[in-house]
Amino acid sequence: MCGRGDSPLRTALAADVGSKRGVRYSAENVSVQPGGKPVIGKFVSAVMNPGYPIYESQIEYQGGVAVPYGYVETPSGFALDLDALAASVTPRTVAIFYNNYQNPLGAQSTRQEMEAVAELAIANDLWVLSDDAYYEMRYGGEPLCIVNLPGMQERTAILYTCSKRFAMTGWRLGAAIGPKEVIDVFNKLNTNAESCTTHFIQHALVDAIPGDTSGPDAIVATLRARRDAAVAGLNAIDGISIAAPESTFYLFPNVSKVMERKGLTDINDLMRGALEAVDVSFCTRKHFGRPQPGKENNFIRLAYSGISVADIEVGLQRLKGYFEAA
Repeated sequence: MCGRGDSPLRTALAADVGSKRGVRYSAENVSVQPGGKPVIGKFVSAVMNPGYPIYESQIEYQGGVAVPYGYVETPSGFALDLDALAASVTPRTVAIFYNNYQNPLGAQSTRQEMEAVAELAIANDLWVLSDDAYYEMRYGGEPLCIVNLPGMQERTAILYTCSKRFAMTGWRLGAAIGPKEVIDVFNKLNTNAESCTTHFIQHALVDAIPGDTSGPDAIVATLRARRDAAVAGLNAIDGISIAAPESTFYLFPNVSKVMERKGLTDINDLMRGALEAVDVSFCTRKHFGRPQPGKENNFIRLAYSGISVADIEVGLQRLKGYFEAA
């Protein structure tokens, strides 16, 4: 289904619309939308700025310049490259996209790291989009949000989604939460894009929020077992070492030594080789935005959100055989 819509629905729409207009369409000609209005803006986006709508293309479509910032590997996971982040801010910088507890790294900020981001935003009078999709997906401790820091609530919009906390991926319900002057603009855009979010789904969330006592805990407990199995399986592969992330359901191992052993220089060759040789699929660093100059792409991303512990163990045993072969 994903972004295209349900296959049976797309097939039915293709037949219905095509037959009534004397033309032929297939399911591949149909993209299901949350209403008719989104088609207008998305058509303009499609013909003026084709591409995958991640942060970079969204910024550049609006006439901005997307400046990626990086992370560094540490024994406990990934940490923000704060020096590089600070160096990238110029007088023309408008906002920081801050993705704590994030895909693909599973990275989380310490309070000190978050305070450094806040200080940078305040000193340069920047807006912040706090992408909090995985805020509840933590395996220990209390989550942190940058709006809790002094001077940040009035300059921060929170990206909220039900997909992770309530496992409501297909229901397509989320929210922007932030200063009124920004939210008022969101509401005007909503009117001309989606028109409104499906009402029965909104009512479902109203009932879900006060009763949300054990649901996320049960989800996180299941994910913890999968995480532990995946981390153990990866660390059993010669040339890979990865710390267990304390949030999300992603792993981002460095496979540089694996590629060196196999004589590969293109991460896509490793990805295709694994799929063809052992039927294991994964994303690579290249799926997640432009790298900074000089940064290697020798990372892969594994997700354990929709796979059993048994299947994780089988898959990583297969991957071990492929990765360790010269």
